Amino acid sequence: MDRAILLAILDRFSGGPVRIEALAAAIGEEPETVEYEYEPFLLQQGYISITPKGCMATPLAFSHFGRTGRGQPAHGRLFDG
Repeated sequence: MDRAILLAILDRFSGGPVRIEALAAAIGEEPETVEYEYEPFLLQQGYISITPKGCMATPLAFSHFGRTGRGQPAHGRLFDG
């Protein structure tokens, strides 16, 4: 389930921020279950951070799945020549 949560944040919500209710609906889980069972572990491991607007994937989560994070070019810089 931890993997499903992280992939939902990364793929469906572009890394976040995403509210617990929306995240829970996306993975078919109750918001309380996500908040009290899964979120603390992902936070402790450094895969998510909590902001006033919701959960966000950290650079560690992006790199764990081989993705580039926000503000990082996927294929080099635009004006390299």
